[in-house]
Amino acid sequence: MPIISGNKIQTCDVRQIKSPWTREPVGECAFAGSAEIEAALEAGQKATSMMRSLRNYQRADILHQAADLLAARREQFARTIALEAGKPIRDARAEATRAASTFRLAAEYARSQGGEVLPLDITSAGGERLALVRRFPLGLVTGISPFNFPLNLVAHKVAPAIAAGCAINLKPASYTPLTALMLGELLLEAGLPPGAFNVLPAPANLAGPLIEDARVKLVTFTGSAEVGWSLKQRGWPRRVCLELGGNAAALIEPDCDLDWAVKRCATGGYAYQGQVCISVQHILIDEGIYDSFRERFVPAVEELKMGDPLDETTDIAAMIDEKEAKRIMEWLAEAVNLGARLLCGGEREANRVQPTAVENVPDKCRLSWEEAFAPVTILSKYRRFEEAVERVNGWQFGLQTGIFTKNIEKALLAFNRLEVGGVIVNDAPTLRVDNYPYGGVKNSGFGREGVKYAMEEMSELKTLVLPAPK
Repeated sequence: MPIISGNKIQTCDVRQIKSPWTREPVGECAFAGSAEIEAALEAGQKATSMMRSLRNYQRADILHQAADLLAARREQFARTIALEAGKPIRDARAEATRAASTFRLAAEYARSQGGEVLPLDITSAGGERLALVRRFPLGLVTGISPFNFPLNLVAHKVAPAIAAGCAINLKPASYTPLTALMLGELLLEAGLPPGAFNVLPAPANLAGPLIEDARVKLVTFTGSAEVGWSLKQRGWPRRVCLELGGNAAALIEPDCDLDWAVKRCATGGYAYQGQVCISVQHILIDEGIYDSFRERFVPAVEELKMGDPLDETTDIAAMIDEKEAKRIMEWLAEAVNLGARLLCGGEREANRVQPTAVENVPDKCRLSWEEAFAPVTILSKYRRFEEAVERVNGWQFGLQTGIFTKNIEKALLAFNRLEVGGVIVNDAPTLRVDNYPYGGVKNSGFGREGVKYAMEEMSELKTLVLPAPK
């Protein structure tokens, strides 16, 4: 049930949360209505001044305590993620571990955040004056999080908000609210003031005030491009950060460790059923090694084990719902009808889609152009490295790209020319470490996550000019 001002609120809109794998209920959740959303906005606004008044060490202590509690309850959180999100338990444990790390990072940044002193004698008008520059909390934040990382992507909104001194209202994904509610209770236990973090499972059609209300100063959203750009329009004039979709590519050069590239692309393309915005969707391979890569890659995909997410040996489970499974099968059928060749997989039972690889997919296909967000990868060949870079630049998304090469000049060329938010050398684009700036360009959104950089989005600079001594 919603958590507002530190209290669990019962509502009449009680919904079952179902396992994507079994499609059986794994819990119940009361969803917020308009009255609860208004109460959360009021509570968040009141908590804003309280959060501003906390000293840096106090924010850090709360965040450290939260990290310790998360680490101690890793298995409980992992099991909940596996049940409600259908994420294989090994990946769910990794997510819980990362979330604890995210809170620790936020604690360190909370303790160390400072400012700078600028001498203003760059002109005669400045004289001997000094300027003190510091960041101050922006105010009440709205966070809207997706189903695919129901703990760590929530942490990437909540932990920086606390570190920056902001209150935050969170609308978690309707598929996966239980994990966020557990985190809400944990943060209260860690000493966060009531009202500083309100958790609001809510229908999308009632969430407008969380975006449009004048008390909200920043909206941070992770999800689809269609929803994100609409939200940006609705959110004006407040600040909006968008972490949207991608159709990430891995570029495979002849000088790379081919076995390593195969292994990392198989992991990066199918982890959590490909339902990751930086999942490997395109694998662009130098034509001289294309056949060798394909001969290794297809068996690696076929060896992935589909099964119950609670089974320790499971690599891939079910997609979040049957609607999404049907969508990707339609895209596959369209591609095959236009000349694509199925290399493996291509079968579906309910929302369980077999790991699939295809080649010869025309660029005009939705499977190539849009975000697949499914256990599907596309193999293509190129003649020149620059040609592969230009092909990536021609797509509508620009989140991350992986480059497998030992040639530093090509790595730097990719870094300089690729229109993406991140370039990963000798690993899949699915890699993300939680302290670097993460986000994209073009239809992948704007603004950056990563604790320090999210704190910058959630704060504003203020300058104090001191007079010259007399």
